[in-house]
Amino acid sequence: MIDANTVLEPEPRPSARNFVQDLRPSMVEVLDAAQVVFDLSHVEVFYGAFRAVRDVTMRIHKNQITAFIGPSGCGKTTVLRSLNRMHDVTPGARVAGEVRYHGVNLYGADVSPTEVRRRIGMVFQKPNPFPKSIYDNIAFGPRVNGIRDKAKLDELVEQSLRAAALWDEVKDRLHDSAFGMSGGQQQRLCIARTIAVEPEVVLMDEPCSALDPIATAHVEDLMRELKHRYTIVIVTHNMQQAARVSERTAFFTAELDPRTEQRTGLLVEYDFTAKIFSNPRDERTENYITGRFG
Repeated sequence: MIDANTVLEPEPRPSARNFVQDLRPSMVEVLDAAQVVFDLSHVEVFYGAFRAVRDVTMRIHKNQITAFIGPSGCGKTTVLRSLNRMHDVTPGARVAGEVRYHGVNLYGADVSPTEVRRRIGMVFQKPNPFPKSIYDNIAFGPRVNGIRDKAKLDELVEQSLRAAALWDEVKDRLHDSAFGMSGGQQQRLCIARTIAVEPEVVLMDEPCSALDPIATAHVEDLMRELKHRYTIVIVTHNMQQAARVSERTAFFTAELDPRTEQRTGLLVEYDFTAKIFSNPRDERTENYITGRFG
């Protein structure tokens, strides 16, 4: 199974021309100019014959935090995983519609899934440090991708830990096991491991759900800092968290699929976070925000 936290780009991001095997010049211009990172059009995700999510159309913008909220089973994580082709490793899963990254169809025949995951990192719900030292957790991805120079690795480890607001806490125990860290530190370590290889996008699947309030505050502060360098998409059950950290919010729900009579996820509303929480357009959004359902 491909680990999106480690299969990332070790050097500065490759040019748009290297993203696909044969990229037309007109497409390069689109890639260079666009501030829209992801453009989803009528996206559906299937597990076998089951349509898990339907009718997702939205644009995700550069250097912003976009939050996905909604009740359990509404497809938030399913859509998130479509953004870096994580469904490729799930037997029977497939994505319909279009998921475009800087104008390039991520599911096109000429797109490398490995290159997708190099550019689009992922942090999971439960902290998952490797059974290695703190240093080796950060250095793992760069080593896999060919970096062997110790001075370069030392620099990458320090830069990544500083970016994750963790350096001062662990600089004197870099060669201790990562399992000796607190849960909040482990999650920040996983974020540092992801950004060590300079992706453009960081996907976060409920990164604070296993953390206490103090650790959650640290991770939220970190997200606010990181958005100046990365585009962040976060799935969260915590509406207050979405309101605190995100510029835009997408509300998903689960309803009967008219084609199959099964409950499936769908995107109800997507807008600036302030508008979603103060003046939503859809009654279903308002009912969820105010606690009348979900």
